[in-house]
Amino acid sequence: MTMQYLDFDSSEDAHGHGSFEAMASVPAARLAALQAEIALVLDWAYANFPGQRAPLEEGGEWDYLLEAQQDWSVPQDLAYDETQCRFSSRPGEPGPARHTLTLALSGSPQFCKAFRLKFEF
Repeated sequence: MTMQYLDFDSSEDAHGHGSFEAMASVPAARLAALQAEIALVLDWAYANFPGQRAPLEEGGEWDYLLEAQQDWSVPQDLAYDETQCRFSSRPGEPGPARHTLTLALSGSPQFCKAFRLKFEF
């Protein structure tokens, strides 16, 4: 399964426990599509490892952390005055909001193998 927004980085410890992390930043018009992709991953995990979500150190098979942030950028007109040897700036109009979502999953060797197979990673 190919993801449109999520591009996972992974790591694994000596015991085969792994983590998968992805971050995506989208405009408001694409937020629902990004959330749907995250829901697809979480729905798969809940369906294939039911009742097994808990921190690995507490005996869980998998766990996740989901974070979100909303940002606005304000462009600046920046100029350098060579006679006074200093910068001057003037803020422009704020741009539209961007939504950044980060999904981090951790799992047992079995979870990691199944995740890689399902999401072709």
